[in-house]
Amino acid sequence: MSVISQVDVATQANVYFDGKVISRTIHFTDGSHQTLGVVLPGEYDFDTTQAEVMNITSGQFEVLLPQATEWTTVAAGNLFELDANVNFKIRTSEVSEYRCQYK
Repeated sequence: MSVISQVDVATQANVYFDGKVISRTIHFTDGSHQTLGVVLPGEYDFDTTQAEVMNITSGQFEVLLPQATEWTTVAAGNLFELDANVNFKIRTSEVSEYRCQYK
């Protein structure tokens, strides 16, 4: 298990899609923040407001990246990057987790 030390964790969860996607925001001492999330099986449509790096920490996602016409599988231990102000889709058939870093 990976551990993130010396952070503050928001007690209020970010809840999306009727509770099928839930994340918590963690705040670092340098002022930056990330989210740690859990995604239940399903297909979801997201928009970014800033550039993101999505690290898959357990399970796997299929991702339809902006401008792509085919889904890409991203398994635990791998990542994908997104620009700001884009739309992307994820789907999963298993409970999966991620760590989102904002650029």
